[in-house]
Amino acid sequence: MKSKGKIFLLDDEELIVSMLTRSLKKQGYEVMAETCAEGALEKIRSWSPDVVMLDVNIPDSNGLDILQEIKDREIETEVVMLTADDSAETAVRAMKLGATDYLTKPLNIEEVKIVIEKIFEKGQLKNEVDYLRKVYLDTFKKDLIGESRIIKELRDKAEKIALAGVSTVLITGESGTGKELMARFVHSLLYSDSTLRCAPFITINCTALPETLLESELFGYEKGAFTDARADKKGLFELANSGSILLDEIGDMKMGLQSKLLRVLEERTIRRIGGKKEIPIEVTVIATTNRELQDAVGKGEFRLDLFYRLNTFSLHILPLRERKEDILTLARHFLSHFTSEYKKSSPKGFSPEAEKILLSYTWPGNVRELKNVVERLVVLENTELVGPLQLPLETSRTTCQTTHRCVLPDEGVSLDELEKDLIMQALQRTGNNRSLAAKLLHISYDSLRYQIKKFGIE
Repeated sequence: MKSKGKIFLLDDEELIVSMLTRSLKKQGYEVMAETCAEGALEKIRSWSPDVVMLDVNIPDSNGLDILQEIKDREIETEVVMLTADDSAETAVRAMKLGATDYLTKPLNIEEVKIVIEKIFEKGQLKNEVDYLRKVYLDTFKKDLIGESRIIKELRDKAEKIALAGVSTVLITGESGTGKELMARFVHSLLYSDSTLRCAPFITINCTALPETLLESELFGYEKGAFTDARADKKGLFELANSGSILLDEIGDMKMGLQSKLLRVLEERTIRRIGGKKEIPIEVTVIATTNRELQDAVGKGEFRLDLFYRLNTFSLHILPLRERKEDILTLARHFLSHFTSEYKKSSPKGFSPEAEKILLSYTWPGNVRELKNVVERLVVLENTELVGPLQLPLETSRTTCQTTHRCVLPDEGVSLDELEKDLIMQALQRTGNNRSLAAKLLHISYDSLRYQIKKFGIE
């Protein structure tokens, strides 16, 4: 019969040791028993029991000291203390030191059985939750497709931010780069230890609604606050309590609402429209934008204090044209996904010529555009391999961009010096406007900032 689990027993009373060993083995547990404390810790560490049953009063040691050692050495096991002393003080101290439970002598075998079974049921439940958590997170990781160093570092950074348990995250990037997907990934990491269905994830687009309507959606209102307010209504912040709210395209939020949002982030309370009561909330605020918020601050369109508050923990998703290593991986993933969704057996892949076009195209719509292109191919094409003629891309846009070619001198040239020179020219041409210079060079603002620092350009 398969063992239910491993139990280590340490008690100086041989009669109790014999009784418990016999009873626990009969119930299907594997038991190692000792009557002497000497060497017990090393045996516990090497045998790795699920449960340690430990007598408080051992002649050559002290059970509470051994419990302390188990916790100090971070030995993963549940500890049940045994003692003839039924004082509350001893029990409290044992529980404070990390004991799972506490049994007084004389022992009741039925009570021992119940305590042990509860511990193993709890352990089994934890294993199931850990497994489901891993499956859930793996699902989101698979959706964040990409083998490039950039995307791997981004995933790692997202995990670190979530592990810190932050309450505000800013995600930036061009339209179509996958900002909402990244937001959902962060949410799944933050609430992976809770029942995920109970952790709401609520989204709202800050450009889709007029300012007054957006305010009532976010904060809710009290009955009578305005003409059509016939009943109290909770806002999205309240509905997202104990979960996350995604404020999509926050760069377009009006200044009046920005000040109210800043107050929410600082005080973690909201007040409904027409209400007088402050309502506490525990919400992770995830904001996304395709704007350069620093430029918006300079133009007086975005609050500097709100920018600093949001930008404490930020994730920037580079455009697809700057992580070409991910293009074919994404294209093949979408091809597999849509052939399965539409129940088609073809196309099965891309020809080498088609792959070259996919790699040379600039993808102004980023991952979203690539996904739409592949979906269209799956629906309309029945060829085994997708060829150049089947790709519905404006390749003239790519051709136009590749006509101005540099000629490599016979003596060679330093690539670093060439890059530095082009960056300096772009900055000079744009009057040191980094955003415009980045657009001129067809790279992101963050990439330009990195290159400026790399080359020591002032």
